[in-house]
Amino acid sequence: MPKYLLLKHYSGGPEPLPSCVPMSEWTADEITAHIAFQHEVVRMLTESGELVDARGLSTEGAYVRFGGPGAAPVVTDGPFPETKELVAGWFLVDVDSKDRAHEIAAHASSAPGKDGEPIHEWIEVRPVMDDAPPVE
Repeated sequence: MPKYLLLKHYSGGPEPLPSCVPMSEWTADEITAHIAFQHEVVRMLTESGELVDARGLSTEGAYVRFGGPGAAPVVTDGPFPETKELVAGWFLVDVDSKDRAHEIAAHASSAPGKDGEPIHEWIEVRPVMDDAPPVE
């Protein structure tokens, strides 16, 4: 079965979302409902045997690149993309088809946000190359 990486974009994507309210403006109950939805998606995918992994990402991080022979890695803490372009997390799924990956992505996109309304978050669906050796 093919694997797909479903990247959760925090209101970024091919076009801006018309009603995206930043999570910093949500109530505690709205955030709790959003996280509970994410847990339900994980439960559903685990139960169906399609989940490989799922994680949310912090807004913290660093850019790192090779510094050259004998040099330390080059590390910088920014500048990072604007919040609207951040990847908020991912689901890695092992499914029967691209259509099924799209179906899961569409469902994940319906997560509740401000006022309990679906956030219509863009989910980027990318096939995982299967010819690379597994990382151990």
